[in-house]
Amino acid sequence: MHDSVVASADWLAERLTDADVTVVDVRDAWEYDGIGHLPGAVNVPFDRFRAADGDDVGMLPGVDRWADLLSEAGVANGDTLVAYDDTHGVFAARFLVTAELYGHDDCRLLDGDFSAWTREHETTTEVPAVEPTTYEPSRPADGPLVDREAVERAAEDDETALVDARSPEEYADGHIPGAVNLEWREFVDEETRGLKPRAELDAVLADHGVTDDRRVVLYCNTARRISHTYVVLSSLGYDDLGFYEGSVREWTETGGTLQTQDGNR
Repeated sequence: MHDSVVASADWLAERLTDADVTVVDVRDAWEYDGIGHLPGAVNVPFDRFRAADGDDVGMLPGVDRWADLLSEAGVANGDTLVAYDDTHGVFAARFLVTAELYGHDDCRLLDGDFSAWTREHETTTEVPAVEPTTYEPSRPADGPLVDREAVERAAEDDETALVDARSPEEYADGHIPGAVNLEWREFVDEETRGLKPRAELDAVLADHGVTDDRRVVLYCNTARRISHTYVVLSSLGYDDLGFYEGSVREWTETGGTLQTQDGNR
């Protein structure tokens, strides 16, 4: 896996005091303050970067709100961003994909989560002094984002794997026709709370027909869970990825039909 995408706890522990490394805790404020956090980490709770207030697609927060959030958190455009949560990284991944979509170059997911970190590394309740910045994001343009029409084409293309990252139950209740179900949790080792070893990840992907010689288009309900899948595939070297930000919400709101387990639409 690419350490430029997924960072080990040991890697991060050696760099916590680096001026150009910003660690972001996306848990709720009560967890950050009451339970503790990684030394030097700033808090940007998940719900603060989810509600759209602009004209950006899906659940993206809007370029102005994103600029305000990162400026308040003291993030500079050239920083190495490392994010974590306490839910195997799925919320942290959403933060990092959002950062990437708004033009941040160096985004890394902490392998494991807060609970995994506490097994071998220290935490603190001390809130760091933050010097605000003037963060300058770019509006999403070229990149992994795809629209509904691209998803329709992907479903009909034998060279593309359309992947539903939701649970098997949700998939059975109704999925975009042509999609294969690969739940994001399949990549997580429940014992370590981090990602499974490379060989196991490759086996899981191959079992679902997802290989690095095919284009892969991802969706879930509101683009949170596919963020984790996107980070995992990026760390494995997949470079032809489509990210359907609108996901099932947009698909159904724009008249798209869903296929159920018995084949009805």
